[in-house]
Amino acid sequence: MAAVDGGRQSDLSTRAVSAVVMVAVAGGALWLGGWAWGAFVALVGLGVLWEWIGLVRGFVASPVRRGLWHAAGFGYIGLAASVLVILRGSQAGLGALLMVVAGVVATDICAYFAGRTIGGPKIAPRISPSKTWSGLIGGMLGAGLAVLAVSVLVELQANAIAWQAIGQQTGKAPLLLAAQSADLTLAFAGMIMAVVAQVGDFGESWMKRRAGIKDSGHLIPGHGGLFDRADGMLAVLFVLGVVMLAKAMTNP
Repeated sequence: MAAVDGGRQSDLSTRAVSAVVMVAVAGGALWLGGWAWGAFVALVGLGVLWEWIGLVRGFVASPVRRGLWHAAGFGYIGLAASVLVILRGSQAGLGALLMVVAGVVATDICAYFAGRTIGGPKIAPRISPSKTWSGLIGGMLGAGLAVLAVSVLVELQANAIAWQAIGQQTGKAPLLLAAQSADLTLAFAGMIMAVVAQVGDFGESWMKRRAGIKDSGHLIPGHGGLFDRADGMLAVLFVLGVVMLAKAMTNP
């Protein structure tokens, strides 16, 4: 038992260290922006595409079908990566990018704890046995609150002087005033984001089950591959990219 507990503790420590490194590298690149962010996104995108191709080889035998899958992966990952670069390139888009990141992270965390605490019926046990309806609901609520909270902080930072002046006039804290004026539709957007992220998670789980493997790769100690970590984010960014393209086409 001591050996088992020691192994679990070691695995937890590995996952924690890996998570800290991932956050530090990604956060540093995001803060720097420019070429650093573009290079980071390009490297991660190429890594995910490589793992996508590896998964496809595990369950698609026909060269023609493989080519179609590879093309689909290039378009899917490429559009998502492009959205990351575009959003970081604009001041207004940076706030939206932070909301996307917060929403996806909150989805993963809240879905995990809600699923473990409440349990209940599985969503698709043949694809992902650990995913429950309670976890999905918890992820949706967490994402909605996270997106709303980030939107308030972004608004407060962008118009700090105005909120300070209003706060002095009303005698209320600027943060409270900004929260009271928050756009609640963003919470709904966060909940939709959580559903999309879960769909992306299921999509990658389906590919891994078809390929007969547990992880998409072994690049990140304790976490598997890049695709394992980015599946939900990719789905959200891809949908956001489709929406952006649709708006650009209808409003040239």
